[in-house]
Amino acid sequence: MDRLIDAIEEKQNPSVVGLDPTEALVPPQVVASFADEVRGEVDSPEEVPAAQLAVAFYEFNRAIIDAVADIVPAVKPQIAMYEALGTNGVDVYAMTCEYAADRGLYVLGDVKRGDIGSTAAAYAHHLSGVRDADGGAVYDPWHEDAVTVNPYLGTDGITPFVDAAVDANKDIFALVRTSNPSSSELQELELADGGKVYEHVADLVERWGAETIGDHGYSRVGAVVGATHPEEGRALRNRMPHTFFLVPGYGAQGGTAADVAGMFDADGSGAIVNSSRGIIGAWRKSGKYSESMSADDALDLVADCAREAAIDMRDNLRVAVYR
Repeated sequence: MDRLIDAIEEKQNPSVVGLDPTEALVPPQVVASFADEVRGEVDSPEEVPAAQLAVAFYEFNRAIIDAVADIVPAVKPQIAMYEALGTNGVDVYAMTCEYAADRGLYVLGDVKRGDIGSTAAAYAHHLSGVRDADGGAVYDPWHEDAVTVNPYLGTDGITPFVDAAVDANKDIFALVRTSNPSSSELQELELADGGKVYEHVADLVERWGAETIGDHGYSRVGAVVGATHPEEGRALRNRMPHTFFLVPGYGAQGGTAADVAGMFDADGSGAIVNSSRGIIGAWRKSGKYSESMSADDALDLVADCAREAAIDMRDNLRVAVYR
């Protein structure tokens, strides 16, 4: 986790931009502008809509990355948005990760993988890459610095990811207390000892990372703790002193800078806060968009609004966290 913490300290900004494009978040003229290009490249007419949207997603992402690369330390592409488009989308996910990495950003792949045995080890290649036939050089098709994982299969499902993270000098973030409204159906169930399920998972996460603590005092095994649970997040900060937090739920889901402040440690470290729609969809609330805009002008608006929103988030977090 040291590299992420160093990047946050360099920019004095504990925020990450979620690159979760949907058709509703990309200006329609941007999508339309790739129609002719795509028709000449795909094998069948049925593939055109997915391929066209995938190309639009990539250009949309590039515009946002270029706009925020000097402001934020990290981006978090959500793989589901890309997998929904099939092979074209998966290609664009990897291309987006590579482009962000080339711009010097820490890339957190939101893949939420979880399984056991050989399947977990295969998923962990998101971190370890693919070795050549001689077991030597590594090809990294994903270009991720960390991934999110689902811990609900227990230690068997996490160990392969921890091993891959150690070998590749990367990180993982395990779901602990998520921001979605129905999370309480499982995570708040009471155990026989009076504790809650999410508290037990928190203890497991702290234990899983115990042998990987870096120079800044945090392990390679982070935790996902939602901004919509500020009191629980503050308690988890005390319970998990060596676990770095990824905090979703800021902005569009209702979390504020004041809500997340307690999830940081006394030095203003220990967490990074995610905003997705609040930044990549900021153009829709600007009042400046027009359907008559060209695709280039629409992308410029996307970029300008994303930059303004990222700066606003940074400044709000600085006031709340670096107090």
